[in-house]
Amino acid sequence: MPPHLSADRPAAQPPGRGPVDALISQTRRLKGEVDAVRRDTPADATDPGERWRRALYDLALHQLDDLDQHLAQLRDDPRAVPGPSGHDTAAPPAPRHGSLVSRVGSAEWNLLTDEVSWSAELYRILGRDPAAPPLTLDELPSLVLDEDRPGLTAMVTGCLVDARPIDGEFRVVRPGEGVRTVHMMGEPVLGADGSTASMWAVLRDVSELRRCRRAVSETRDSLHHQRHAAARTEHRLAVELQEAVLAPRRGPLRLPHGGSRTLDLAAAHLPPSADAPVGGDWYDALDLSDGSTLLSVGELTGHGVGAATGMAMLLGAVRGMAMTGTAPGPLLACLNRLLDTAAQPALGSAVCLRYRPETRSLVWAQAGHPAPLLFRGGTGRALDAPDGVLLGATSGASYGEAEETLEAGDLLLLHTDGLVPGHAGRSAVHRLLHLAPRFAGAATAQDCVRAIVREFGEGERQDDACVLVARVVS
Repeated sequence: MPPHLSADRPAAQPPGRGPVDALISQTRRLKGEVDAVRRDTPADATDPGERWRRALYDLALHQLDDLDQHLAQLRDDPRAVPGPSGHDTAAPPAPRHGSLVSRVGSAEWNLLTDEVSWSAELYRILGRDPAAPPLTLDELPSLVLDEDRPGLTAMVTGCLVDARPIDGEFRVVRPGEGVRTVHMMGEPVLGADGSTASMWAVLRDVSELRRCRRAVSETRDSLHHQRHAAARTEHRLAVELQEAVLAPRRGPLRLPHGGSRTLDLAAAHLPPSADAPVGGDWYDALDLSDGSTLLSVGELTGHGVGAATGMAMLLGAVRGMAMTGTAPGPLLACLNRLLDTAAQPALGSAVCLRYRPETRSLVWAQAGHPAPLLFRGGTGRALDAPDGVLLGATSGASYGEAEETLEAGDLLLLHTDGLVPGHAGRSAVHRLLHLAPRFAGAATAQDCVRAIVREFGEGERQDDACVLVARVVS
């Protein structure tokens, strides 16, 4: 019949998912069983053998606690360190130790008779000649490094004067082996009058354990530093790629480049806050060979270099197809096929508009994106959106088109989600439409963009956003 668990230790939970959880459960069950046996062992302070057995039980519990913590760390952070070939690097083999007794020494200091007894293992742990007499409590600090002596003295004093158990570490210098770390556990033995008659202790060399813990800590800190540096590098690359692809953020974009000026254009990219990753938002204005102008804004799901690279690919595809004369609806269908067949699955949204200045006609299509806002005569409204699903959401999707006739002085506002922090959908549109009086008094498209940036671009932002303003001049 297995030993019962102690009353103040709950029964171990059944093994969870995975081998590490099972090992943790077994370790905790074993701790409870060891503690139950320890409590059933007679506490005869006058019998050195019984004290030795109880000390070994205490030591076993201490080691099981260490094992429990190590397994919990392994479960909570199972990531391995990638090796140079991309494979996981195997953990170095654990240091080989002898049996439990060979790593543990004991000592007793009798305060009534001034007798001191050390086990043979304690001589080896402290690097003492077995032929030499054991050290008294006054002499013991002579083996310890100067900076650790106050701690050892405090532990011994607390044990002898206040009857407190000893549980601490100090470092010693062993000839030919350098500095070693020793863990000491002990208790006072009280006489009939209640005063301390003697003190016993169990000591073990924990140098390898501490070295391994330092190595784990240093490796964790190094990995954290490497990840942080890699994240900074990726963020910088994403920002540089985004800046290289997007048109200049300052100054109006006036199209077309030849002939009379028919559109006054301005755009801006609002970056996220310093610690937030860069997204895949874009804006674009392209003067086409037939005299028309293509306007587009869009965004790709994800963040970092991957999103910035995908954004650059989509923007290049938009420009290439627009130059061939592809209409907005079929253009978005091509973008959908491009994302649907991409090696890395992604979703995107976009709106594309083709404006012909000779008729002031606007043909546009959207793929799961906010509709353009049209401002006229001091008021604004969202254009009625044709059908269109997110890019990459379904194979073979088709995209409808809508047409609008503009007037001189009209202003179009195209934007990506996230332009108005904390607001989305109709709430964001409502906030933008409230800017209509400011737009009516603005002299240029750039003035309108400045008003938007002042209103929505100066606070904390978790995601980046783009805005494009087109003002009909003639």
